[in-house]
Amino acid sequence: MATGAPLAVRRSRLSLRALRPPRGAVSRLVRRPWVIATGLVLGAAVAAWSVDRWPAQVPWMAFLLPVVAAGLFLPPRPLLAVYAVVLLLMVAVGLDLGPLKDASLGAQIVTLSLMLLLLWFANSRAKAGLVGITGDTMLIDMRDRLRAQGELPELPPSWSAEAAIESAFGESFSGDFVVANRSTDGRVLEVALVDVSGKGRGAGTRSLLLSGALGGLLGEMTERGFLRSANHHLVRLRWLEGFATAVHVAIDLETGRFTIGSAGHPPAVQFSAGSGRWETLRGGRGPLLGVVEEAEFPRSEGELGPGDALLLYSDGVVEARGKPLVEGIDRMLGRADSFVTKGFGGLAQWLCDHAAAGHGDDRAVVTIWRS
Repeated sequence: MATGAPLAVRRSRLSLRALRPPRGAVSRLVRRPWVIATGLVLGAAVAAWSVDRWPAQVPWMAFLLPVVAAGLFLPPRPLLAVYAVVLLLMVAVGLDLGPLKDASLGAQIVTLSLMLLLLWFANSRAKAGLVGITGDTMLIDMRDRLRAQGELPELPPSWSAEAAIESAFGESFSGDFVVANRSTDGRVLEVALVDVSGKGRGAGTRSLLLSGALGGLLGEMTERGFLRSANHHLVRLRWLEGFATAVHVAIDLETGRFTIGSAGHPPAVQFSAGSGRWETLRGGRGPLLGVVEEAEFPRSEGELGPGDALLLYSDGVVEARGKPLVEGIDRMLGRADSFVTKGFGGLAQWLCDHAAAGHGDDRAVVTIWRS
């Protein structure tokens, strides 16, 4: 049976969804900014009355709740109105209490500084067409969709597959992604592992855009046409850093025959149960995606028999500064040997966790094996 994202990733996704505010409630709040502003002004008025009524017990910090809440939920114009009222209330209370309340001027300066910071954030979100925490919700949805595209389809009982993706420094977005598809008749499994230039959040937006496009191409194009079409798409985009590497495999789940093509990507490796050894698949290599306009991407053929496995990986798994790529591949295969006798389950995540680049680069591994 195929397994998708690692268990830790699934748990993280569930916990984040539990913390996410209901979409309907967020939408209703966003559509009524002046209602929110009125409520926060009333809250600031309550804070002002409390500080004025009990100056020794209620600190100036009581004003921070409406200030921070306004910064989270309001667009710039209503936000500015709320902050103006809050400042007037603070000044009025400070003048009324005089020496009865310490640090009045200091509290007002700190509050004003926080307001300016939150106004800057609100203005930045508004330029992107985002309001309040809906921007965070949208980014979480985008990240979840990217991970969902990398989940591998269910496979016949004699086949298994796993995919693991880890971003640089544990960030939410990764420049590495996986797209997979099983044909309508269930016979052919196609998997593409793609590494977009850059890493972590720096490559996140391009990774999201490209994963959607390549996910649509997978299964719609012929095996030999997939990388060519992906290259045409990237060339048309004309990104400043518009290149990517990719490896694409199509496996006949009835016979075990497969074809594989690479676009500037580290070579896939195959384990043969007959010889008990890993073999690097050097054939079927083409240029980077998005660099050469009319590039050709040859493919090589192979076969997975019972006990055999296929391993796809990104450069973050094998590349280390100052060391040749071959040494990194040998290191990876030496670690993979320990899984030969006990089964390949968990190998993908284990290789990501013990990659040559450590946690400073994106890492992705796909393992497919036949029992």
